[in-house]
Amino acid sequence: MSFFKKLKEKFTSSTDQVSSKFKEGLTKTRNQFSGKINDLVSRYRKVDEDFFEELEEILIQADVGFETVMEIVEQLKIEVKRRNIKDPAEVQSVISEKLVEIYDSGDEQSNHLNIINDGLTVILVVGVNGVGKTTTIGKLAHKLIQDGKKVMLAAGDTFRAGAIEQLEVWGQRVGADVIKQAEGSDPAAVMYDALQAAKSRKVDVLLCDTAGRLQNKVNLMKELEKVKRVIEREVPDAPHEVLLVLDATTGQNALIQAKTFKEAVRVSGIVLSKLDGTAKGGIVLAIRNELNIPVKFVGLGEKMDDLQEFDAEKYVYGLFSDAIESSEDTN
Repeated sequence: MSFFKKLKEKFTSSTDQVSSKFKEGLTKTRNQFSGKINDLVSRYRKVDEDFFEELEEILIQADVGFETVMEIVEQLKIEVKRRNIKDPAEVQSVISEKLVEIYDSGDEQSNHLNIINDGLTVILVVGVNGVGKTTTIGKLAHKLIQDGKKVMLAAGDTFRAGAIEQLEVWGQRVGADVIKQAEGSDPAAVMYDALQAAKSRKVDVLLCDTAGRLQNKVNLMKELEKVKRVIEREVPDAPHEVLLVLDATTGQNALIQAKTFKEAVRVSGIVLSKLDGTAKGGIVLAIRNELNIPVKFVGLGEKMDDLQEFDAEKYVYGLFSDAIESSEDTN
């Protein structure tokens, strides 16, 4: 059975709404990426070196990242030779299979949130201004509340004008208490207050917003370290997650930001916002392969429930859904 066939059986007849969200959210990337691959396979009569060179270019244009592209193409060449594939049209299914394998070939870091079943879970959310950090916190709070968790928000971005008010609006929308101090306050002091309040109110999950001024990198990283120390002192083994929010529409710049934050704090997972707004959704693979950090959530639209747990197979289904749904393959 081909990989397309497997995905077709798994998702096209499914009542699962999540695969549909990946399909809708990845429309821009699919139109660019799949369209170019369709054009590529229709122009070639055989799978040769020129075919692979053009495929490399398509993957690089989708922001998959140079190192990852080289790895994918090398594996494809081996697989095409092993399976004795002559028809370029058959390569599409193998490409989709290799994309999933590349994503899953990292270490055993989980795509799922590390939620403590008995006690307070502290999640630190970091990222530069403008990536959708506060909106992500609000949507994540909504998701956790829907799962039956009692959630509190800590307004630790005390520097950006309007950040505290924006978090308060989200708190009201989703039904979560917000712990804050005045604009310009010490973020570490806000975290201390929030941790005490979370413990006394028997909160399950504390989501902590942070400042995001990357142009002043040294100070920002020192601030994050200070906040992290306060959390570690008050709650053993916390923070249980450090989620870095990246804007998918910034492409390779997102990768540079991720490297910068990784140097300063132990980033345990990526939230890739605005994936629906870019034609370069290959950045997911570059982040996972080059930084070895799992993508835990992706933003697939504006609605409250459009923040979805990342799933490599659903992602590839979203990239290739047109070809998968029209495939007649029964091998």
